[in-house]
Amino acid sequence: MSKIICLVGPTATGKTKTSIALAKYYDAEIINADSTAIYKEPLIATAKIKEDEMENIKHHMLDLVSLNDDYTLYDYQKDGRKVLDELISKGKNIIITGGSGLYIKALLYNYNLNETKKINLNLNSLTNDELKHKADEIDPNNNIHINNRQRLERFINKYYENDKSIIINNSGNEKKYDFILIGLRSDREKLYSMINDRVEDMFNEGLLLEAHNLYNLNLKNYSNIIGYKELNMYFNNEISLEEAKELIKRNTRRYAKRQFTWFNNQMKDIVWFDVNYKNINETINNIINYINKIEE
Repeated sequence: MSKIICLVGPTATGKTKTSIALAKYYDAEIINADSTAIYKEPLIATAKIKEDEMENIKHHMLDLVSLNDDYTLYDYQKDGRKVLDELISKGKNIIITGGSGLYIKALLYNYNLNETKKINLNLNSLTNDELKHKADEIDPNNNIHINNRQRLERFINKYYENDKSIIINNSGNEKKYDFILIGLRSDREKLYSMINDRVEDMFNEGLLLEAHNLYNLNLKNYSNIIGYKELNMYFNNEISLEEAKELIKRNTRRYAKRQFTWFNNQMKDIVWFDVNYKNINETINNIINYINKIEE
C-alpha cells in the first residue's frame, strides 16, 4: 500500500531539501504542487529544483507547459491525479510538495471543478482595494498587484466565467486520498531574512539575464511570476534595478505570509514543524520520527 506524504509551507522554508530527504528515506517519488514549477522556461525566479538537486529521485508535474500556454487548476487536478493514481496502482510511496494551496486541495481533496454558467459581475463599482480583496478570497496565492486593475478584473471574471472554474463547497475539505499532511514554518524574522538572502542568491545565479531573455520573448504569463514582473518594470525604465530587487523581496515576503495564512486556515489537519535552518537534518528527523510513530 502506498504511503502518501504531503509537505507544504511558505516559500524558503526548506521544502525542496526536506522532500528529497523524505523521498530517499521512504523510497518515494515526488509530485510537484507548485504553480510556477509547471512552466518550462523559469528556473531561477521560481526556485524550481535543478536536475543535480534531485539526487536521482523521480519528479512529476514539472516543466509541463510554456509560459505562453494556459494551464488551469482543472488541468493540474486532471494531470496530477492521473500521475498519483498510477503511482498508487504500482504501490509506490509518494511525496507531494509545494506552496500552492489550491493545487494541493485540487489534487488531494474532493475539490469539485465543474462547469458553471456565466454571470454578470459589476466590477466597475469596486475600488482597487475591494478588487484585490475579492481576488485574494478566490486564491490567496495570486500575485496580482493591487494597482493592476485590469488584471484583477480579468482574474475575477475568469474565475466566475471559465467553464472549468471552481465550485467550492463543503466537500472541498474532505480527503479523496489517505495522506499525512506536514507543514514547515519559521518565525517571521528568520523567514524574511532567508527570503531576502534567497533573492540576493538569485541575482548572483543570473536572474537578471534569465528575466531579460524571457522578457524579450514576450510570453503571455511572464509577468505573473514574482521576480519577472518587478524586473519587467525595470526593463521598461519605470524603476531602478535596486528598486526592482527590493520589490521582489517585499512581494516574496508578502507571498510567504499569504501562503502560511492560507494553509493555516484552509488545511486544519496540518502538523507543523519549525524549521531549524542551522540544522535542517534535525527538522527532517523530527518529521520522520513523527510519521513512523503514528504508523506504529
